[in-house]
Amino acid sequence: MAIALPDTHHDFGQTVSTLRAQVDERLGQWLPLAPPQDAIATAMREGTLAPGKRVRPLLLLLTLKDLQQDATAFDAGLDLACALEMVHAASLFLDDMPCMDNAELRRGRPTIHREFGEDVAVLGSVALLSQAFSIAASTASIDASTRNQLVRLLSQATGAQGLVRGQFHDLREGQRARPLEAIAHTNRLKTCPLFTAAVESAALLADASASCTRHLNGFATELGLAFQLLDDLADGLSPQQIGKDSGKDAGKSTVVALLGPEAARQHIEEHLARAEQHLIDAGIGDGHLAQLLEYFCAKPH
Repeated sequence: MAIALPDTHHDFGQTVSTLRAQVDERLGQWLPLAPPQDAIATAMREGTLAPGKRVRPLLLLLTLKDLQQDATAFDAGLDLACALEMVHAASLFLDDMPCMDNAELRRGRPTIHREFGEDVAVLGSVALLSQAFSIAASTASIDASTRNQLVRLLSQATGAQGLVRGQFHDLREGQRARPLEAIAHTNRLKTCPLFTAAVESAALLADASASCTRHLNGFATELGLAFQLLDDLADGLSPQQIGKDSGKDAGKSTVVALLGPEAARQHIEEHLARAEQHLIDAGIGDGHLAQLLEYFCAKPH
């Protein structure tokens, strides 16, 4: 199916809105149909299609635009963007459960385990992960070697040295005092793997150079660290403002708790400056990803 590329002359906010709409439409096609009696399919759809920032899909698609890819590559990227969003949604299903963060609100709605039960939350998460890997392995317009590499990227981002390890560190080590380096390591594992998978997937599709890919990875890592600190700062806002439970970081060793809000904001600025430099070094310092930095980091989280 042909995809209309957003006009780069439009306001960047409109570009983001257009891309989000395209991602949501394609997600709706990939997710299973949900008759009323199918709780798992319903949970998959509701948890994934609930309004969100869609940062990971946007990172992939805007990277493709900055690397000047055509509509065919963009269409394949849209499928992979959906796979990333499914992995992210699956991680939220699990993160919110009573044995983990014990959250009640996510994206302005009751968490999946509250709405459908813990059994459906676990099974729905597994089903989303399975669907995501199926998408990465079967996108028709990508050659087999590239598909294998995309599956590997997604596996590394999700597994024991990625999101899983980050959540474990956060649960087991976050309740005791830690030095800044240990907190930053947990933040890197919690947030950065899907950010880096997004830009590296785009680099694979675009056959980008090793140098460009390295700088894109550095950009995504710095952005992920800034994003996590923004999220930590938002923990003090009301649930109505952020669409999820607030005060969940009480008693946890975060950068905000260790250094205070002002120092955390300074760290955010430093991460964003390094992210911007990576884009400049990659030769796309005036592109869409640079605008994404300003667009998201100017908004409350």
